[in-house]
Amino acid sequence: MPFALPHLVAGFIAVLVGYTSSVILIIQAATAAGADTAQVASWLWTLGIGMGVSCIGLSLYYRMPVLTAWSTPGAALLITTLGNFTLAEAIGAFVISSLLITLCGISGWFDRLMRHIPAPLAAAMLAGVLLRFGLDLFKIAPHDPLLLGTLLLTFLLGRHLWPRYTMVLVLGVGMLISSVRGELQLAALHWQLASPVWTWPAFSLDALFGIALPLFIVTMTSQNMPGIAILRAHGYQPATSSLISWTGLTGLLLAPFGGYAFNLAAITAAICMGKEVDPDIKRRWPATVWAGCFYLVTGCFGATVAALFSAFPTALITCVAGLALLGTIGSSLHSALQQDEAREAALLTFIITASGISLLDIAAACWGLLVGLALHWLHLYRQENQ
Repeated sequence: MPFALPHLVAGFIAVLVGYTSSVILIIQAATAAGADTAQVASWLWTLGIGMGVSCIGLSLYYRMPVLTAWSTPGAALLITTLGNFTLAEAIGAFVISSLLITLCGISGWFDRLMRHIPAPLAAAMLAGVLLRFGLDLFKIAPHDPLLLGTLLLTFLLGRHLWPRYTMVLVLGVGMLISSVRGELQLAALHWQLASPVWTWPAFSLDALFGIALPLFIVTMTSQNMPGIAILRAHGYQPATSSLISWTGLTGLLLAPFGGYAFNLAAITAAICMGKEVDPDIKRRWPATVWAGCFYLVTGCFGATVAALFSAFPTALITCVAGLALLGTIGSSLHSALQQDEAREAALLTFIITASGISLLDIAAACWGLLVGLALHWLHLYRQENQ
């Protein structure tokens, strides 16, 4: 595997952002299901190992940056629903949800659906998903102008002088500032290996309709659909059915240990696909291999690594994530709005997605895409009948 420092840093930032933004949701979901301390650690072990192996395997095989992740909206959903079920019923629901995801991949219907999404709408959805990271970047200004100003200056200088190493410099300078100010609390960490804990699944109709089906819908619409769109927006042609099948199979194997859902990453994947990682899109896949390696470490040490990532200041993570995604936001908006005939549909897709609305447990990205597609098809119909 070709080694370059930008690959390693991109992989680390992707895992850092993914864990710090939602690992607490995983812990809360496991607790809501009645999991004890060992079982919570097992959930974190399982998710880390599953994401690590799938990232490394799929990226090496397809030679494209395939980043897998847990379902963050799925975890939020579980927090509100698992309290009404036993842990065994929850595990059974995870098995069914993963089975449905696998069947979606094997049958090929998801691939056929994705092929009907125009490229400008996919780019608009991606820009809408990522916009909040760009906005959050500048919300830091009133609270920590020194950190934001220094990292923004580092970013601008890096883009002009050492474009491939821009994010390496940003992360290094950010960690240095946080360390000097005493904000990196690493001394109190105690490293302890986690281990898997098997839970026999139990199946019930209530869990099917209360957990499995909502989790399946949320994972497919909020994670896998944007995940495929992000790959295509960056110029890749992923084997959609195969990727979805592998994430579903990973969930089937690991659900009894707490692997509630595995899917394609949406937001953090873009960190591994920008020009800063490598000018050649064919040479960006090592970034997700490195991310997989970091996932394996996080899995092995479970809750300890979750505490490690929590030691990074929130302001630093917000700044690094926002700066890492600026280029992708800009290029996505350019791709979305450059075609006159698709501009109105793409603009609506972007605005609805960026709004963050959630209706009927379906995320804004899916609603934005649906409205954009409806407007796009209406435009085509009018053209054909003029």
